[in-house]
This record gives sequence, C-alpha cells and structure tokens, in this order.
Amino acid sequence: MDKQKLNLYLEILEKITENPIEPLAPQTAVFVANVVQYCVTQLKTDEDKKLFVPRLLALLKTVKPTSKQDLILQYFLGLNYNEQDGEIKEIIDFMKKYGFSIYPYEFMTKYNPTNVEVFGDYVLHQGKRLYFPSDHSPQQIQVYYNALLAEQDENSPHRYEVDGFRVEEGDVICDIGTAEGIWALSNVEKASKVYLFECEPKWISTLQKTFEPWKEKVVIINKYVSDVNENACVTLDALFADQNINLIKADIEGAERAMLSGAKELLKRSDGLKLLLCAYHRDGDEVYLKDFLEQAGFDTGYSKGYMLFIYDENLKEPFVRRGLIRAKKI
Repeated sequence: MDKQKLNLYLEILEKITENPIEPLAPQTAVFVANVVQYCVTQLKTDEDKKLFVPRLLALLKTVKPTSKQDLILQYFLGLNYNEQDGEIKEIIDFMKKYGFSIYPYEFMTKYNPTNVEVFGDYVLHQGKRLYFPSDHSPQQIQVYYNALLAEQDENSPHRYEVDGFRVEEGDVICDIGTAEGIWALSNVEKASKVYLFECEPKWISTLQKTFEPWKEKVVIINKYVSDVNENACVTLDALFADQNINLIKADIEGAERAMLSGAKELLKRSDGLKLLLCAYHRDGDEVYLKDFLEQAGFDTGYSKGYMLFIYDENLKEPFVRRGLIRAKKI
C-alpha cells in the first residue's frame, strides 16, 4: 500500500474515533482494530514506521475495552467467522444482533421480567410458593425469577435436568448451593428426602417458608460442603456414611472439586448415582471434574453450549466455559 492510501485509511479511522462522547460500540472498535492491524502489515520501511506508528498507536488507545463485556465482544467479533466451529459461530451471530450475554443464545430473548407476577415476597413456581428475602422489591424479584427461568431453559448451558438425569419418584436428593431453592422445589413432591445445603443467612428463612409444606422430608443444612469436617464445613462422606443418595446437584461457586474430594466413599459405593455439577466458576473445572468422575467410574457429558462467566476475574481467552457436567455411576 502506498503512503497516500495508508494516510487515507488513517484519516478515516481518526474521523471515526474523533472525540467520542462515550466508548466506541464494540462492532466499531473491532473494525478500527482490524484496520489498524492491516495497516501495520503495510509498513515496509523505517520511514513508514516513523510516519505512521504514532498515529496507529493513538488509534489503538481509542479501542481499549472499557469493560470485560466489551473485551469479550471485541474478541468474538474479531474472529475469522469461517474458521470457527458451529458453536462459536452461533455465539458470534448472537453477539452481532444483541451484544453481550452470559448466555449468548437466542433463547434469552424469550424471557421478560415484566411477565413475572409477584405476590408480596413470593412467586408461584409450578403452582408452589417460592419465597424471596423480605428486602427484595417486586421488581428485584421479577428480575431474579426471570433469570432463573432463563437459566433452566431447555437450550441453556446451565440447565440441570435432561432425559436420563431427572429426579425419579422416591429419590433421595441433595441440593448443594440451594440459594432460593427453585430446583429442589421443582422436585420436592417426587423425592422421598431432600437435603438443602445453604450458608447465606438471607436464604435460610426464605427456604424455611418455601418448604414448610414438606418440612417432614426436607432438611436444611447450614454448612459448606467441602473436603474437611470442621467448624462450618462438612463432607458428604461424613454426613451420608450410612445412607445412599440418588442425585446430587451442586452449584457452589467453584468448590465442586473440594466437594468431590470429600465424597470419595459415597461416589464409590453409590450405584446409579447421578450428579449435576456446575463447571463454569473456575478455569479448568470442566476438564478436572470430568477426569475425576470418569476415574471414579462415572459416564460424563457436558450441557449444550457455552457460558461467558464474567464474574471470574481470571476469565481469559477464549472466554467460553461449559456450564454443567452431568455424570452417572456405571
């Protein structure tokens, strides 16, 4: 490229990025960054570099991401689309239309919090009362419950139950990291015994209210499930030394590894045990959990699609993580 054309390119980019009132839209930032990259490849002589590198560097400063969402958008929109597999292409297509989402898929567009009917401090979930903390406004409850529904959409990477991994009549189940209790509430009538593990004080009283109609078979355990038995921590091996469990669901902020380490005996003796474990909180969990469980004699599989879990400060390229690993003892 001759100097005249290169200068023209830079003038166009400088006009686009001139005194922006707010950060550049991600698509614009990606365009600018890509053209800058191309211009760099056209600098053939030292004179060219001296003339144009300062201007190119100045342009790159204008496309510096202002948030993790922007960074992820720039990454995906800057990929060579034709070189990606189908799953990544689906994410790129979504981002071109809607921007960033932790769940970057079309199913998210079906959910609208204003459609959620709130009755004071609860909503009706499958005809049963699901309570929320008393300091939550109706609008907060709408947003929270709407997110729960989206999270368990049949196409969501965070969906727990699918064929072959459902609670059966008479099962003994553990909900580890219960929070508001929506998964346990969906299954409480089928299960013969339900163990809820939750340590957040704000959820304890709401769980007691939600599960009051089934209090004879629901046990709320205010402890962290881990690989040690001390203070506020307990292992599944210690708690269920003389009892079989049919299904364990765990969403415990990256403590799933420690939970499994403290459940080795339970995993060993529980034929047919099913596990639904979150795998997105920590980098490498999806591989670690899969390897651990397969070595323990489980068949494993991932949920469909990917999550973009921006709440992990260590999230890095390529940013995608599997939502869940499902496992069944063979």
